[in-house]
Amino acid sequence: MADWDDLRVFLAVARGESLSRAGKVLKLDAATVGRRVARLEAAMGARLFTRSPQGYGLTDEGGRLVSHAQAIESEMARAHDALTGAGEGITGQVRIGAPDGAANYLLPQVVAEIVAENPALEVHIVALPRVFSLSRREADMVIAVSRPEQGRVIAHKIADYRLHLTAAQSYLDKAPPLTTLDDLPAHRIIGYIPDMIFDRELDYLSDLGIDQPPVASNSVSVQLNLIRHGAGVGVVHDFALPAVDGVRRILTDQVSLTRAFHLVRHADDRNTPRIERFAAALVSGFRRELARLEALAERA
Repeated sequence: MADWDDLRVFLAVARGESLSRAGKVLKLDAATVGRRVARLEAAMGARLFTRSPQGYGLTDEGGRLVSHAQAIESEMARAHDALTGAGEGITGQVRIGAPDGAANYLLPQVVAEIVAENPALEVHIVALPRVFSLSRREADMVIAVSRPEQGRVIAHKIADYRLHLTAAQSYLDKAPPLTTLDDLPAHRIIGYIPDMIFDRELDYLSDLGIDQPPVASNSVSVQLNLIRHGAGVGVVHDFALPAVDGVRRILTDQVSLTRAFHLVRHADDRNTPRIERFAAALVSGFRRELARLEALAERA
């Protein structure tokens, strides 16, 4: 019969896909993690991982065990919350996955406020331009720009956000006139690398009939820095503009995009007080900070 400690090691390897990455999370050396995995496999009478130069991948048996191990993990977290009580602040570790726009320009301020009020809390922000897997517990919660259409998750809309065409004043001073959308073909456009757009909601330029921007990145912050240095014109989140100088919105009466952020969590965490309280603080702070930054961009 497997014990919880071995299942905890199993989940870390399943999420990290390597002994060394799991060891860093667990604060164990890779050899110890490997022995614990072997002990669990012996106890279960099944091979849980396939080993390859690329790392550790789940076998069919390992994949079936993941959901059961996650359910035990959630129960352990709820038990911890019940024993420690709700009046001592939020404790433990929470990992948030987010696209890099939100992760760079919104989450740091919000998380700083939350951890200041909850000193025993650990927060990891995973800023990657891709879709996260909650089923593999790559994160405890995800900020997404599309509501998930499948999976055992719960999703709540956080807020709408706005985007506009922008350019650096230094670029506009030297470039051809840009007073209408008909002038755009004369300008260098900055945007996402088309084959690296991981969510259809991020395909902003197709609305403008632009399929292949000549200067592109998969990162929002890189795009904004390209614009800041005068490389061209691009669509930017209003909430990101206060973070840079010399970039302003253009053609606002002709181009104004609206998208939404959603908070997505695993269904098993619905009744976990620690996660519930963190999610409530996150959503409240996120909405306040988004409104503040968009108001600054509006006034600029």
